[in-house]
Amino acid sequence: MDQSNLLADDKTEALRTVGATQFDVDAPIPAGRFVLRPLRASDAGLIRHYTSDRRVAEGTRAIPHPLPPGAAEQYVARAMAPNRTEDVWAIDASGSGLGELLGVVSLTRIEPEQSELGFWIGSGFWNTGLATEAVQALVKANPHNSRTLFAEAFQDNPGSAKVLTNAGFAYLGDAESWSVARDARVPTWTYLRKMT
Repeated sequence: MDQSNLLADDKTEALRTVGATQFDVDAPIPAGRFVLRPLRASDAGLIRHYTSDRRVAEGTRAIPHPLPPGAAEQYVARAMAPNRTEDVWAIDASGSGLGELLGVVSLTRIEPEQSELGFWIGSGFWNTGLATEAVQALVKANPHNSRTLFAEAFQDNPGSAKVLTNAGFAYLGDAESWSVARDARVPTWTYLRKMT
């Protein structure tokens, strides 16, 4: 989940508006066993807990390992900022008794009609279908009203690639991305989802 430089408020509002339609990226998104909701300050502790697992951090580009003090709080603050370029939703399954944050899904604006999707889920919830359901729900809601979504998965993480293909993403090609936790460039598979 890479963090981009924050834009000025007026430019961000322009990016949130496509044509004459304003999209409420702060509204919860129902997703069956859970809801996708914007992050709140109280999420920092669970984010810190899950991302302190090396396997979770190494599955992302931007999460360092070990996680520096205050990093989870700074991440939540950026996700809640009005001038953010990345919208982040908690996978909140408190309604079904699984916990109020199991992982996150995000959309980062690349251009007004293109966004990059990212996600991670706590290792205790791997292979449960929750990541697939979260990504499918976010794609279906399409809160950025994107015409194109991009995503990537590290080639040593076929589970994440399967989540993307289950959500209708098509393989686009091979690339490399820097992983902060690994302190190295890692081969990736790049995916594309054209929205209709």
